[in-house]
Amino acid sequence: MSKNVLVTGAARGIGKGIALRLAADGHDVAVNDVAANEAELEAVAKEIRETGRRSAAITADVSDPASVTAMVGETADALGSLDVMVANAGIAQVLPLLEVTPEDWDRMMAVNARGMFLCYQAAAKRMIEQGNGGKIIGAASIVAHRPFALLGHYSASKWAVRGLTQAAAMEWARHGITVNAYCPGIVGTAMWDLIDEKLAESEGIRKGQAIEKYSNLIHLGRVSVPEDVAAYVSYLASPDSDYMTGQSVMIDGGIQFA
Repeated sequence: MSKNVLVTGAARGIGKGIALRLAADGHDVAVNDVAANEAELEAVAKEIRETGRRSAAITADVSDPASVTAMVGETADALGSLDVMVANAGIAQVLPLLEVTPEDWDRMMAVNARGMFLCYQAAAKRMIEQGNGGKIIGAASIVAHRPFALLGHYSASKWAVRGLTQAAAMEWARHGITVNAYCPGIVGTAMWDLIDEKLAESEGIRKGQAIEKYSNLIHLGRVSVPEDVAAYVSYLASPDSDYMTGQSVMIDGGIQFA
């Protein structure tokens, strides 16, 4: 059954992979990212439309309440409703905790925690108003279960996503809304390229060695790709996951076991 979906942070990486997978599943997909990535975002929307599905490219800052409310409204206007929210947008920064400034902390929380809360809340309000339930899916991380050194404030922000997901699942179940999160491990994206570069600088090794070092923790023997995460989000967006809520599941190739 076709649904109307919004994916934030969809100009590249995991968000793009999720948007394209959900379109391939037969859903109409609105995509979001910040204005600086508008050209890439428009290309993703075009690619979705070329599959025969409807799409809209919506620029918005997920840390801004008015922007998030407008984004949800634009999605419903363009597609007819909002049935699935994939709150994927996020940022990362590699720094020792002793070097994290209050401004670094606030920016991380503004996007990864506040932004997630605003997307969850705006989507839930729209779904309750529509009266047909819905699915809210958020981006957590392996670090929501197992923090990494030099990713302390990023880890804290993703633990917040995990807690928010559980609380939202409790409160919105009576409205027929399920709330779950996905927790990627090491993924071959621009974000992990940055993490690798900064870890290499911190540890005095060459670029590429850091991700190689952490990749040795993966029992399945390879770094994941966006399609690995998108496949799980496809399940969360489908009727097969209707009896699942409040979960934050790791898609990490077997680094960390719950």
